[in-house]
Amino acid sequence: MKLILIFALLLCSTFAIEDRNYEKYQSLQETPCDIPDDGSIPDNDPNPLKMDYDELPEEWRWDDVNGTNFLTVIKNQHIPQYCGSCWAQATASAISDRIKIMRKGSWPDINISPQIFNSCILNSNGCYGGSHYNAYKYAHDLYAVDETCSIYHARGHSNGYKCSPSLKCKHCWAHENCTIPDEYPIYKLSAYGRVKGETDMMAQIYKHGPISCSIGSHESLHEYTGGIYSNVTGGSTNHAVSVVGYGVEDGVKYWLVRNSWGESWGEEGFFRIVRGVNMNSIESSCSYGYPIDTWTNKTVHKTTDKDRKDSRNDFTNGPYPIRETNTKHTSCYIEDRWEGDQETNVPEDLKNLKKTDVPTRIDWRDYSGKNYLSWTKNQHIPIYCGSCWAQGTTSALADRFNILNWLKSNDISEPQVALSA
Repeated sequence: MKLILIFALLLCSTFAIEDRNYEKYQSLQETPCDIPDDGSIPDNDPNPLKMDYDELPEEWRWDDVNGTNFLTVIKNQHIPQYCGSCWAQATASAISDRIKIMRKGSWPDINISPQIFNSCILNSNGCYGGSHYNAYKYAHDLYAVDETCSIYHARGHSNGYKCSPSLKCKHCWAHENCTIPDEYPIYKLSAYGRVKGETDMMAQIYKHGPISCSIGSHESLHEYTGGIYSNVTGGSTNHAVSVVGYGVEDGVKYWLVRNSWGESWGEEGFFRIVRGVNMNSIESSCSYGYPIDTWTNKTVHKTTDKDRKDSRNDFTNGPYPIRETNTKHTSCYIEDRWEGDQETNVPEDLKNLKKTDVPTRIDWRDYSGKNYLSWTKNQHIPIYCGSCWAQGTTSALADRFNILNWLKSNDISEPQVALSA
């Protein structure tokens, strides 16, 4: 009888824990991922943009400037689990784009990590929402890092992934704890500010690049599949996006907007929304930042003993077991062993190609002044993984898709392709 009672109590407590976890998950989904800017932090831009609005072109899209795409990759804030980090994503993407614009699209793309914002800005709520303006302030006052240092986890300080020196940058080798590199590149802003209203937003986008904006996200936006979105003017905001351009189609003015819900949503991760009427309050509260050139002379953070000894660090190289190195598996690549006839699938136009037809040098990082390579990755974060074989293959395929898009489109820009390993 006692055993039955104990089992019943354990079962009830398990269901109670599951119910609380489900309720927490539900509340997380229902929490706005954008916290409205209350204006308490003053503008930091000493020289607000002033220009003759008559100079603004009727259309300007950073995904296609004379055939070059200056936008970095589309992200999905909701994997590997739901996280209301839109505010961090919108800021990280816009800063990444502005860096790419400053670098004239040269290799490599620098993808700013939203994770450092999600975990280290304590006056925002991490996966429970935050302010894109606060994220710009953080990148100005301290620094940002790229995703080869700190990959996105869909977690933040509000749900167990707290800020630490190891979170900002780490590297993990097999059979040993993870470490913080002796030094790693950092990225900063010279100034940041607010902007609102159609013409001021257009000017900031045209002159300097994408901006981050708050927007009201309704069910109809979740169900959006294409076209110029129109819903309600004004209203409250609960989401953040990056506005990357503007244009006109069939007499209808629109903003070109990048979301952070993956490429399977909308127009390959983007949407267009009616411009000039404050649709869904998209013209009410936007922010921007001016990146400093930290890459030419390689500005770095030098890791200190204090960084390494910080009690918040997590150097655990797990939780997955790592196979012991043996004679068969001494590296992350296993050589192919063909038996019988080796299968090949060579295109016909290459079979008769002469060596004299092949140029002595080709570099797809800079081919006729354009970069066709996809983004750089780190297979060793958040833990060690000997996936070089998958990384090398998916990177090469993604690069070839980028090249193919260019060949098919006759030098008209296409969205950058990045494949998952």
